Amino acid sequence: MSKKLPMTVTGAAKLRAELQALKTKARPRIIEAIAEARMHGDLKENSEYHAAREQQSFTEGRIADIEAKLANAQIIDVTKLLSSERVVFGCTVLLNEEDSKDRKRYQIVGEDEAEIRDSKISFNSPIARALIGKLVGDTVIVKTPGGIKRYEIIDVQYI
Repeated sequence: MSKKLPMTVTGAAKLRAELQALKTKARPRIIEAIAEARMHGDLKENSEYHAAREQQSFTEGRIADIEAKLANAQIIDVTKLLSSERVVFGCTVLLNEEDSKDRKRYQIVGEDEAEIRDSKISFNSPIARALIGKLVGDTVIVKTPGGIKRYEIIDVQYI
């Protein structure tokens, strides 16, 4: 039995939208490209045919990957959780880095949703692992590639 992995409602919706687009747009377009390439004759030396088949393989693999991820997802709607000052999966955390006094805001999300440019970090990242379970006012110490960082938890939002 596969282990259920947490995913936010937004992350699941994005995967479902990608799956829908792959099945309804990309797949028919590739099938059409393969059919057209076959009409050009000898398939051994037909680069259009081979490119379309390669694209088909990639698309079918991505479809299978998304379906497996959704089947094994534990979708968590953070807005339905009882709000508290505790850091949990899906919440947004405001941190104050103690050395530089920089404020950082992160949302703790599933592995496939993580995007540092959008301030979304994986629940498996070192900083998220250090934060989960802590409360507003707590200080956490995180080993980062740039050295050890100390953060104070300023706010926790369930949005």
